[in-house]
Amino acid sequence: MATELVLGGARSGKSRYAESIAQINGKPVIYIATATAGDEEMAERIERHRQDRPYEWTVVEEPTALALAITELSTPGNCLLVDCLTLWLTNCLFNKDFSTDWRQQKAELLGVLEKVEGDVILVSNEVGQGIVPMGEMSRRFVDESGWLHQAIAAQVDRVTFVTAGIPQLLKGA
Repeated sequence: MATELVLGGARSGKSRYAESIAQINGKPVIYIATATAGDEEMAERIERHRQDRPYEWTVVEEPTALALAITELSTPGNCLLVDCLTLWLTNCLFNKDFSTDWRQQKAELLGVLEKVEGDVILVSNEVGQGIVPMGEMSRRFVDESGWLHQAIAAQVDRVTFVTAGIPQLLKGA
């Protein structure tokens, strides 16, 4: 069993890197997609991601109940690829279509990661390297994502930061 957090900025190559790691893993891959198509541009992004994934991968769309999905889908013989945590965070914090308690969702995810049975690769946007946002909601998002990344990084086996398509190992072998 191995767990990895893959961080990077927008268009950094983090998803492509995570997908390549999942593919060379040799285990069947279950892709857990957290995105929701709130507008046409996002629907196009989701479709591009669908087309880029290997056809044999199982895809599960789960916008909020991530811990439950990981619990139900993780086995010693497979690899879960979760893309992406910041979209999941957005759904939990701000999407009015979902009624969820962020603190509970986060605690459940961290608890599941301690006892997960298969390999798990978590992809997330690193958003805390810029200036402090002006708006309250933006600041909360940056704060919560940073705290989430710190908590996950403390638990997982590997942390990789991707810039310009180049992975940099931050933690692990």
